[in-house]
Amino acid sequence: MLFEKLISIIAVTASLMDGGMDVAMPDKNVDGTTFLINRQYVISENYVPEVRKTNLAGMSQSMREDAATALEELFAAAKSEASCSLSTVSGYRSYSKQSAIYNRKKASVGSVEKADEYVARPGASEHQLGLAMDIAKRNSSSLSSNFGNTSEGKWVFENAHRFGFIVRYLEGYEEITGYNFEPWHIRYVGKEHAQAIFEASIPMETYISAYKLDVYDYLIHKVTNEVQP
Repeated sequence: MLFEKLISIIAVTASLMDGGMDVAMPDKNVDGTTFLINRQYVISENYVPEVRKTNLAGMSQSMREDAATALEELFAAAKSEASCSLSTVSGYRSYSKQSAIYNRKKASVGSVEKADEYVARPGASEHQLGLAMDIAKRNSSSLSSNFGNTSEGKWVFENAHRFGFIVRYLEGYEEITGYNFEPWHIRYVGKEHAQAIFEASIPMETYISAYKLDVYDYLIHKVTNEVQP
């Protein structure tokens, strides 16, 4: 029995060192709400989630069902609680649409490096997941960092987590996220994760790293404790 438990410890440790547990982690499930996507972690051009149009005012309105329902609740609460009227600007985008947007930005700014600061490359956009939405004040399609200074932007920042959303690209964390501050870009991760990320005031990359360390630590201690007499 002791030999079998020691083998279990060795197997778990080897799996962690080789990244074998990654497949079980939430940031590796592309259909989950905490799939991490950025310049390092990209998805295939063939990935197309099931989305639906929200019943909200604005332009591109489609999101995954869970995110769409949560966004409708968020917009309703913003209106009823703070008289803040919001509109959708850009929700789900296909790989090809993201490619077109990126190429236009690259042409307008004149360099890949500059374009990367503002627009995700195709395959690296959260919009392709169907979990992200760019939002603005009602009857506006302008996406500006000034949104964060408006009553609408402030309400969203302080309350989005209640509905499972986070402001994805925080100010001061540009080196970690790879993008400039975007108070208009919100990402659905689910209420539990959104609450934790909001309270810690950290970007999703940092949260996922800490989450994985906690899981690894739990697994190691669980197996280790089982071999103790």
